[in-house]
Amino acid sequence: MAISHIAPGQVLDVVPLGSGLLETKTVALFKSEDLEVIRLVLRAGKSLPPHKVQGEITIQCIEGTMVVSAEGNESQLNAGQLLYLAGNVLHGVAAKQDSSALVTISLKK
Repeated sequence: MAISHIAPGQVLDVVPLGSGLLETKTVALFKSEDLEVIRLVLRAGKSLPPHKVQGEITIQCIEGTMVVSAEGNESQLNAGQLLYLAGNVLHGVAAKQDSSALVTISLKK
């Protein structure tokens, strides 16, 4: 079954998942020609291995605590904090606590 994405003009809540976090999986909220928005869900101790995306990205921590490694630096993101990364930067994400974040990716052609 295909995951339905948000439609233009549709409102979507991106509030903390709270107790529902453990049952929620990472999902793309929408993807257009130029932009993709993902709700990333990571449980404590889990991580995304280092990877690159061509376009610029932002990671906004909604709940929990995450550590983003990029270009030899580590940045801790707590709920309510946002991190910007340039395109083609090798980065990884690890959850110190059960966490969710809003990830925005600029899709360069």
